Amino acid sequence: MKPSWTKFLPRWEVLAFLAIALFPAFCALVRSVFPVQSTWGNLFGSKLTDLLIYAILALGLNVAVGYTGLLQLGIAAFFGIGVYITGILTVNSYPFQVGFFVSLLSATLGAALFGLILGAPTLRLRGDYLAIVTLGFGEVVKVTLRNLEEITKGTKGLNPIPPPHLPDWLAVVAGWFGFSNKWDLDYRLFFYLSLFILAIVVLLLKNLEHSKLGRSWVAIREDELAASCMGVNVPRAKLAAFAVSAGLAGLAGCLYATKLTNTADPNAYDFNRSIIMLCCIILGGLASIRGTLLGVFLLLGFEYIVSPQIDSWIQDSGILDSAVQWAKSVSPDSNQLANAFARLLTFSNWKFMIFGLALVLMMRFRPEGLLPSSRIQQELRH
Repeated sequence: MKPSWTKFLPRWEVLAFLAIALFPAFCALVRSVFPVQSTWGNLFGSKLTDLLIYAILALGLNVAVGYTGLLQLGIAAFFGIGVYITGILTVNSYPFQVGFFVSLLSATLGAALFGLILGAPTLRLRGDYLAIVTLGFGEVVKVTLRNLEEITKGTKGLNPIPPPHLPDWLAVVAGWFGFSNKWDLDYRLFFYLSLFILAIVVLLLKNLEHSKLGRSWVAIREDELAASCMGVNVPRAKLAAFAVSAGLAGLAGCLYATKLTNTADPNAYDFNRSIIMLCCIILGGLASIRGTLLGVFLLLGFEYIVSPQIDSWIQDSGILDSAVQWAKSVSPDSNQLANAFARLLTFSNWKFMIFGLALVLMMRFRPEGLLPSSRIQQELRH
């Protein structure tokens, strides 16, 4: 039994949220002590903002895969749909130019609508069959976005997507805290916007977990036939799971496109992105909000922050240059050997092998994930 005083301590999730929220203040402190590192905070703050956006995307996938047990491999397609809805509604080449907040709502609802369109004909599918259909849907969306050049500009993408416009009173409040109203120069505006939206999504999903709909999702995941016999409207619950999952992906897509200021190449929303998101929730723990967030920060933090930083250290240390020079001095076929050294000493080239090894070890020693839900943990240990 825990001591009574422990109930006054905040949960570690709250502490983690506060630590992330205080990151810009920490950067300002570092800049004051080490002025030469003036770009350090902007670089890591921008990367951290990306992780917050991907956390929303992973939470959306967790609704379908974790809560409901629907193996969804096309989450990147809904992410891309949210990106392109945002692009079409905001860039100058189209007459709409509705602004950020309307495009945020439109991308969420538009992606949710596509989720319903995909979910309706696949209600009877489960497991591998559903995975194949959603994978195919993702490829169809990617190819369609690439080939509709008159609308999507093909591989060039739509740009420039304008930044959000703050109301005058909010811009004044932001100015009191030293924030400029230039979104492209000050990462903190988008950082706090993404963090605020992520907190709303977490609260929404926390409430959904304990609602009638959330319990229906869990019942379908455990035994669809038994859930149906107990009065759960299985088709309606599955469609709701598809819609919520896709809607959150569209929401993340709108944030991603606005931060990037363009829609990027349609190939960016392919099967690989869906698999990375799936790996995040498997690593963190299925059906667990805190596990999903942890999985995103570990896996994507490693890919976008740790891995490039290690490559930078290797480059700055001169190890790579020394190895290439040595290869050129000892081998007649120097270019081939030098290229081999360059590939071997680039840490980013090893990241997918490390991802795969981590997942194999997880499946062997902790298949429920690092922070699974209590129900999943009990199921996998009995």
